[in-house]
Amino acid sequence: MTTVDDLKRRVADLLAAYPPESTPRQDFLDARFDAGLAWIHFPEGLGGLSAPRSLQSVVDKELAAAGAPDNDKRRIGIGLGMAAPTILAFGTPEQHQRFLRPLWTEREVWCQLFSEPGAGSDLAALGTRAVRDGDDWVVTGQKVWTSGAHKSQWAILVTRTDPDVPKHRGMTYFLCDMTAPGVEVRPLRQITGEAEFNEVFLSEVRIPDAHRLGAVGEGWKVAQTTLMNERVAIGGTEFPRDGGMVGVVAETWRERPELRTSELHDRLLKLWVEGESLRLVSSRLRQQLAAGAPGPEGSAVKVAFSELNQAASGLEIELLGDEGLRYDDWTMRRPDGVNFLGREAGYRYLRAKGNSIEGGTSEILRNIIAERVLGLPSEPRIDKDVAWKDLPR
Repeated sequence: MTTVDDLKRRVADLLAAYPPESTPRQDFLDARFDAGLAWIHFPEGLGGLSAPRSLQSVVDKELAAAGAPDNDKRRIGIGLGMAAPTILAFGTPEQHQRFLRPLWTEREVWCQLFSEPGAGSDLAALGTRAVRDGDDWVVTGQKVWTSGAHKSQWAILVTRTDPDVPKHRGMTYFLCDMTAPGVEVRPLRQITGEAEFNEVFLSEVRIPDAHRLGAVGEGWKVAQTTLMNERVAIGGTEFPRDGGMVGVVAETWRERPELRTSELHDRLLKLWVEGESLRLVSSRLRQQLAAGAPGPEGSAVKVAFSELNQAASGLEIELLGDEGLRYDDWTMRRPDGVNFLGREAGYRYLRAKGNSIEGGTSEILRNIIAERVLGLPSEPRIDKDVAWKDLPR
């Protein structure tokens, strides 16, 4: 069994063979993956050591102390947090070898082709069609709210392969080459002025059957793994004490005493306590994750994260008064990654509005919490046994 001393020795060997100060960044990331120090809970040969996930911090701290480069988690967050665990869980050995290394080493960026104009909260209602043609599948449809599609080489994609069965049973999951003929990416400008989201049009895109993830018709099952990991990736982000959005507001409070009022002080204290509670619950969730796959509890953390971000960013605007109404730059940008805390107060306030939508709306997540965590009766659903093609649209 891998121990802390084993990991420290492996890190020391890596640093000796590839000194960070003289090794190109890409070469170091490649070497780290090959040494099994990328994500140590993954199997050997796939960037890991089959070691307990809880020991990953040992590796990260040793490398950080040595000034070693790391991958950009803002840029490849979807790949790390959603695509990789799904590929590991459902992929073939060939898919593991083909996709995981370039994903972690940042050679390939991933996006998520799930939501559609008519299938957002109700993902199983999606209509993007995939039709078998020999060794390929021909895919036609539209996806929307796709973060980072303009920077991505690959996408995790859910399609409709059988319209004659109920909606949850006729879906199939694919790995889609975003550079393939027929893939068109268009920006969606947000309230912040940026366009980190996109709409993606798929016009007779050919995907090899070798890039299917899981069995035909089991796309909903595969997608559940992605969605549970997505909620943990968004809501379970690790922040230090007094960090995150509340930490930003607290710093302004300390540095600008002339802005303080007793009423704002009470509200800030309440949010600080909520932020500290969320930090501790998120830490516990990550510990549970280290012992196995994420469960529905991640939905609760994601809801709390969204509400806290929105409340804290609103408080920051009130604290700054007239200053908070200024906006630095509304220039149309297509950023490399998502940054919830980026730029200034106005940006944070507007960007936080999306937190309760992306990664599952708070309304849908509350249903999951009620049914799968609390064990309450599920909402009546009249479409569970109706063929997708017969559903009203």
